[in-house]
This record gives sequence, structure tokens and C-alpha cells, in this order.
Amino acid sequence: MLLAIDAGNTQTHIGMYENEELAEHWRLHTDRDVTVDRIATELAGLLGLRGLRLGDIDGAIVSSVVPVLSHEYELLSKRYLEGQLLMVGPGLKTGMPIRMDNPHEVGADRLVNALAAYERVGTTCIAVDFGTAVNYDVVSAEGEYLGGVLAPGVEVSLDALSERAARLFKVELEPPRSTIGRSTYAALQSGMVYGFAGQVDGILGRIREELGEEATAVATGGHAPIIAPHCDLIDEVDDLLTLTGLRLIWERNRPTL
Repeated sequence: MLLAIDAGNTQTHIGMYENEELAEHWRLHTDRDVTVDRIATELAGLLGLRGLRLGDIDGAIVSSVVPVLSHEYELLSKRYLEGQLLMVGPGLKTGMPIRMDNPHEVGADRLVNALAAYERVGTTCIAVDFGTAVNYDVVSAEGEYLGGVLAPGVEVSLDALSERAARLFKVELEPPRSTIGRSTYAALQSGMVYGFAGQVDGILGRIREELGEEATAVATGGHAPIIAPHCDLIDEVDDLLTLTGLRLIWERNRPTL
């Protein structure tokens, strides 16, 4: 039994694998002040819903973009998992060459998504992750990580707009009934949904033009189901892409534990 944990800035996505099959997954709010014992308690509670205990877990793999949480997960490995935990980072085998000027700049989540997208389509691809930021990660036909694009995420943009414009406010992120909003609320929804859809299509079009070839775009992340249906250049949506990538990295590194 494997736990795959994607600790993002806003949400933490946890998957439980039985061999290659995802048996269960949960999304939690990311708490930057959480302690190792609280993490262990939450994991034990989630596993308990399936009649399992932490002791039933064979290992875990964690991708974290929050440095303080990385430390707590390392403690989790020592205290509760007998060292059977991998942190995604330098030194782990991915099987994917990184063609960046500085490979250490690549965030763990970006590399995991790129790996899973390439495993899924088997050729040139772009992983588009709708999270705190919108990440576009590009992989060549040969399975090389080429780099990508980073843009502010939907929630970040909506928060900034409501904070800086006195008469504007946060809205539920869902498709409006029409592009032309008949109220301020509807106008904001339209701007967020169709504005980001336009951004995605514009950036994907430029990436494909620069590559000079077709590239399958795979969307993931919490806002993908809302934005991706309005994008012309998104080919597939996979809410479990990051968890799949974590499982793949675990399988390639487990013998080293």
C-alpha cells in the first residue's frame, strides 16, 4: 500500500494506491503551520475510513512546494513510517532528462506532472496545472523536460482583484450563463472563466508554434474541470495526473530504500 501526497500551496492531494490501482484519494486544505503529529493524525483518520492503520502502509512519496512542510514530512518518515518515505527532489530517479539552464529550479510538482503526462501520451506533450499558479510544462517527443510557462492562478487573480478594487468582490468560480454579464457578479465570473480560457489557448498556441509540432495538452489541478471545457487547445483532463506521477517516481526509486 502506497501513499502519494502532493502538498501544494493551497491544497494537499493524497492518494492511496494498491499496487498500480488508486484505491482512494482525498483533498485537504494545506496548513503551513501543521506539525508532524497532526499530519500523522490526519493520515490515520483518513486510512481509518478504509479500515486501515498507518502501519499498513508500505511507503509514501511526497511532492511539496512548501519548504516548511517538507521538513515535517521528513519527520513523519522517521517517526511513523520507518524511513519508507521519499521526498521528490534532487537525487531521485525520474528517467526524464531536464533541459533547463538550472535543473534545480524545476518545482517538484512540475516535474511530477510532466512525467505523468509523458507516460500518458508517449510523445510531445504539455502538462497544464490549474493550481495556485497555472503551470505549463513541456516535454519533447524523446521524453525530455524542456521548460515551461508560469502564470498567476485563478484564485490568486480573483483575490488580488477583490483586494485592490473597492467595489469588486470574490465570486464562486463557475461558468456564467453568458459572456456578457448582466450583473457585476456575472461579469466577474465571465472575466475569470473566459479570461483564463483565452490565456490558456494563447499560451498553448505559442508553445506549439515554437515547438514546430503538435503537442498533446493534458490539464490537471483543482480548477481544470471549470476552465478546461472552455479551452479549444486542451486535449485531455486528468484530475489524478500528479498522483500518477508520484506513483511512477516511487516505482523507479523504491529499490533504493
